[in-house]
Amino acid sequence: MIIAETIREVREQVREWKKEGLTVGLVPTMGFLHEGHASLVDRAVSMCDRVVVSDFVNPTQFGPGEDLETYPRDFEHDCALLREHGCSMVFHPSVAEMYPENAATFVEILNDMPKQLCGKTRPIHFRGVCTVVSKLFNIVLPDKAFFGQKDAQQLSIIRKMVRDMSYGIEIVGCPIVREADGLAKSSRNTYLNPEERKAALILSRAVRLGQKMAEDGEKDAGVIVNAMKAEIGTEPLAVIDYVDAVDMDTLEKVEKMQGTVLVAMAVYIGKTRLIDNFIVKELK
Repeated sequence: MIIAETIREVREQVREWKKEGLTVGLVPTMGFLHEGHASLVDRAVSMCDRVVVSDFVNPTQFGPGEDLETYPRDFEHDCALLREHGCSMVFHPSVAEMYPENAATFVEILNDMPKQLCGKTRPIHFRGVCTVVSKLFNIVLPDKAFFGQKDAQQLSIIRKMVRDMSYGIEIVGCPIVREADGLAKSSRNTYLNPEERKAALILSRAVRLGQKMAEDGEKDAGVIVNAMKAEIGTEPLAVIDYVDAVDMDTLEKVEKMQGTVLVAMAVYIGKTRLIDNFIVKELK
């Protein structure tokens, strides 16, 4: 596995692969990799001849007071996992490499998509996400890029950006990977103490409740959302940021479970903000 720290190294290697007629997949990550990331790499390896994984904690998607400085990092562990799962090259740049001095250009979606869900309390987050992902697309020039459904709002926004900017890259969404007890895999799970870790299971319980109601034919989105909020409210350590049902393509709130609906939540367990969601296809 190649470890590249500069944009030039990545471009030169990808150019050689493409001369050989090989397809290239990209898995963007912020490092501290777990089985969820590994599942993205596995999917990319199954669909592409070569796979590039970026390992970069992107400062532009963190707001004031968020956990940029304390965000977990373990590059040695990341490399071991990536080798095991067949990654061809890991791109591990410095902040200065990705954002040269006096950099002043951002990529931003100006409709309401970044203002919904997580964007309500993280107003600059998706501008940072779109900017860094756009830069990675320009550096790697992948044929396909792989993103997890756990960050479903991010997935929808990236798809919108790719359409609007005519990138010609196939965006592949991959299922949420969960712990054995149901908690969605997340690098931030390491922040939880044992009591909080147990309390965090309220998110997946609320997801299962909402899924069951939808499967049983409940078509009123508000009824499902309110039931999930009530379930979360039974956990004393849980504080709801939001629970919303939205159209998967536009992220606008829906009243009925029609089309493709994303039911998403963000919940604080202690000081740790966790997200989870499920997607419902149109009910007939």
